[in-house]
Amino acid sequence: MGISIRLRIRRKLAAVAAAAVATGLLGGAVGCAGGLGGAVSGGTASGSGTGALGASAPGRSASPRPTSQANDGVPAVGRSGAAAALDWRTASGGRTVALTFDDGPDPVWTPRVLDVLARYHAHAVFCEIGPQASANPALVRRILAAGDRLCDHTVHHDEAMHRLPAPRMTYEITGAQRMIQTAGGPGTRVGWFRAPGGDFTPTIRRIAAGHGMRPLAWTVDTRDWSRPGVAAILAHVRAELRPGGIVLMHDGGGNREETVAALRQLLPWLQQQGFRLDFPAA
Repeated sequence: MGISIRLRIRRKLAAVAAAAVATGLLGGAVGCAGGLGGAVSGGTASGSGTGALGASAPGRSASPRPTSQANDGVPAVGRSGAAAALDWRTASGGRTVALTFDDGPDPVWTPRVLDVLARYHAHAVFCEIGPQASANPALVRRILAAGDRLCDHTVHHDEAMHRLPAPRMTYEITGAQRMIQTAGGPGTRVGWFRAPGGDFTPTIRRIAAGHGMRPLAWTVDTRDWSRPGVAAILAHVRAELRPGGIVLMHDGGGNREETVAALRQLLPWLQQQGFRLDFPAA
């Protein structure tokens, strides 16, 4: 796809997300996410590559707005009870925000992200790649012990999953789910699924919902995967964030020093703006 075409698509989808905010789709009470409590509290311290099987290398390609079609025949709720509709908002709505981190867990950067979150008594959703979870089970358990939550981000991070045959598509989703659950230990729940690159086709959403995972979109793309600088990461959030929004960041897929530094500034800024941390709607 040419760069100019990609940019036009991104701009169009950004306008759709903005319209959703304006009409209240990202606000309103939707029920309590549980466990996050009040406002963010101040702490006392402180292109694409290719991997196996043609999959995109995590964190090295652009993150277009997640897309799907309305009235596409996907059941509202999967067999397991998970909603199949894209999740664009926080659970509580209002002046809340959900932080999400993709492509981990990473043995270097995930602990640093967790340290910053703990400093500010903040929580997030970690969208994990299956083999990464298998390779770092202690980090998966640390995420859970901190009160954070888990999301499935596939086995191979293929940003063109819709091209795969149905059995392979199912494996990408359910295989990663099993890897994450095994790493986390008995009773581990993976509540969401995020398609790499926002490739949320009706079939992909149906598979995820059928296995108990709500398809998780985002409304703020920090573009931290491209390492644009701390100031640029923060500028994206300030420009795009609306009440009830979901912020996309990365704790894996490359050097995330800028992400960690930006998070140290983002959390107190959210507090100053009167935002409370929440989880996405279930």
